[in-house]
Amino acid sequence: MLFAYWCVLIAALLPFALIGYAKFGGQQKMQPAENAWPRAWLAQIEGKQKRAHWAEQNSYEAFPPFAAGVIIAAVAGAAPAVINTLAVLFVVLRIGYGICYIQDLATARSIVWGLGFLCVIGLFVAAAVA
Repeated sequence: MLFAYWCVLIAALLPFALIGYAKFGGQQKMQPAENAWPRAWLAQIEGKQKRAHWAEQNSYEAFPPFAAGVIIAAVAGAAPAVINTLAVLFVVLRIGYGICYIQDLATARSIVWGLGFLCVIGLFVAAAVA
């Protein structure tokens, strides 16, 4: 089994860590009663918590192309070392992306996002040349 498959699972779970920070990691912690209206509560938070929520949303958007890239590269017979390397790099970059987003490092965040996107493109290229 490719290690990259584990990376797909990690990437799928990453948004939950980010929303956990948004809800419980800042000054404004979500109370059980507020869980009845989480979207309204999330709409009014600010600062690092708001940015963690935005990073969570972007993580959901980034996941499908990454997962598809890993699967397609594996099915196409791309080199396992290439698939694993790109998958691990993607996950590391996505963690860095979340940190940059929360810390309000906009330029670094955009660079890290772009590098992660290049990993996804690399998976599709690896599949095409396999």
